[in-house]
This record gives sequence, structure tokens and C-alpha cells, in this order.
Amino acid sequence: MPYVPAGVIPAVLLPFHEDLSIDEASYRAHLRDVAAVEGVSAIAINAHASEVASCSFDEQRRVLEISREELGALPIVHGVYADGSLEAARIAKMASAGGAAALLVFPPNIYYFGQRAEMAIEHFKRIADATDLPLIAFQYPIAGGYGYPLPTLLKIVDEVPSVRAIKDWCGIPQLHERHIRVLQSRPRPVNVLTTHSSWLLSSLVLGCAGLLSGSGAVIADLQAQLFRAVKAGNLEEAQRIHERIMPTAEVFYAEPWVDMHNRMKEALVLLAKLPRAVVRPPLAKLPAAEIERIRAALVAAGLLQRTPSQRRETSWVA
Repeated sequence: MPYVPAGVIPAVLLPFHEDLSIDEASYRAHLRDVAAVEGVSAIAINAHASEVASCSFDEQRRVLEISREELGALPIVHGVYADGSLEAARIAKMASAGGAAALLVFPPNIYYFGQRAEMAIEHFKRIADATDLPLIAFQYPIAGGYGYPLPTLLKIVDEVPSVRAIKDWCGIPQLHERHIRVLQSRPRPVNVLTTHSSWLLSSLVLGCAGLLSGSGAVIADLQAQLFRAVKAGNLEEAQRIHERIMPTAEVFYAEPWVDMHNRMKEALVLLAKLPRAVVRPPLAKLPAAEIERIRAALVAAGLLQRTPSQRRETSWVA
């Protein structure tokens, strides 16, 4: 059966050496660590979390090769990040040939200046013509110009049947709920995968078919537990898990948002799951004070023990 995007889909990070080349060994270990979490339904690669904007076409292809080798039968969602539709189609064809199970289609940056429905439809058609893989439309906030107004979104899914899901980052609870009600009730349902990681419990209880989130690179287990609890209707358990998630959400998704995945790399270093938190320019190393805030969030989430000196200062015992 064709893959239908649903469930818990972490978007993994991409480790680099100090010389900014890809650290393949650390990436393989990171993939194995996230994929081992019970309840993960797929892994997303070559997306924001892996700094795709700074990766060449050949690097993206290599990332896919490594991912396919490490993940076995676990489905791979491959990002399609390109300003032009022809390049987007080229990436789609490469990802399809390389074993991806679905494509996450980013909006072109030209939408910063505005968009028309015809532009969006043509972009998706060009990609769909290059592959028979299911497509996930990345729905950005409307206010920034990148998001698709609901009438445009409906035209896209009507005219491009391979669009089977959206990654919803609209940022407006009422619109998010509208997306869920309208898209998932269609004769051919289009799944809504939330990426509202800073208010994940509220989002999931509205009825999302899944979640696709970069913070899953750090807290995939908590996300999977939360999703199971919500699906089971166990609100008390969901609230308990969400209390553990919130410290990480508050520190990862602080201003400026551009550093969200930078912070996640630092978290994995603190958890001894990455050897270093190198990012490619224009991203830059976080200051020590912010790294300490990340450490405190991991402790509050129960993911990291306090140091002996911290325990003496607070009397809290791990």
C-alpha cells in the first residue's frame, strides 16, 4: 500500500565537523537513536532541522543514502527545499529514486513578496509530475506570506491528488482546527501533521493525524508517549507528559526562532548524544548563558541529572 504520512515523525538534525563537513558517523548514531524510539512512524530528513538551506544537492543525496542504510524499512520523509519549481522537481526525482517514502514540500522563498493560487498549484504539479510519492505541504503562518490561504490549500489538494498531508505551522489555533476539520473529513482525507511544538498538547487534542517536529530529534520518546495518550483519550496522562515537554519547548522555541535547531544540537551535546554542536553559517554558536538555560530545561524535563554542585546549591536530588 502507498505510504500515508501519519503518526509521530521526528525531523532529525545533521551533525557537522569543525570544518563544517558532514559528520557521517555522528549522523548515523543520531538516526539509530531516534529510530529506536517506540511509536516513531517515520523520520524526516533534509528539512529545517538538518539545515537543508546550507546543504548542496549532492549533500542532500548523501544524507538520504546514509538514512536509507541506517533506517531499513522505516519510512523516510524527504524535504523538498527549493526556490524554483524545476529544482524542486529535480530534488523530488532524486529523493524518489533514493528510497524516500514521502516528500515534504517547502514554500518557495519568492512567496515573501506574495503569492497567487496558480503559482502554488503549478509548483506542486511540477513536483508531482516528477514522482509518484505522496506529498506533504508545509503550511507556514499566513501573515508571513508563505502560508497558503485555505481556498488555495483546497485547490492544491483538489488538483494535485498526491498531496496526502500538510505539516501545519499556521500558528493560529482556530485556523489549525479548521484545517483539521476540513482536510481530514474529505472523501480522500488529507492528514494534518502538527508542528505546533510550543503548544503540542493543545494541538493534538484537536484531532491531528500526527506530528512532524524538529524537537523530536531530542524528545521523540516524550512526543510518542503524548501522542499515544491523546489517541487513547487519557487526558490526565497526556497532561503529565506535556508538563515534561514544556520546559524543552519553552527553551527551544524562544526568540529568535532561527536558533531553534541550533538549541536542539546543544541539547544533544548535553545529553552526550552528539560530540559537538557545530552549525553552518549564517547560524552561529550559542552563548554560554543560553546553553545553561538548555541544560536547566533538560533537567526540568527529567532528561538530564543535575551536577553534584547544583544539587548542593538546591538540595534537589536526582
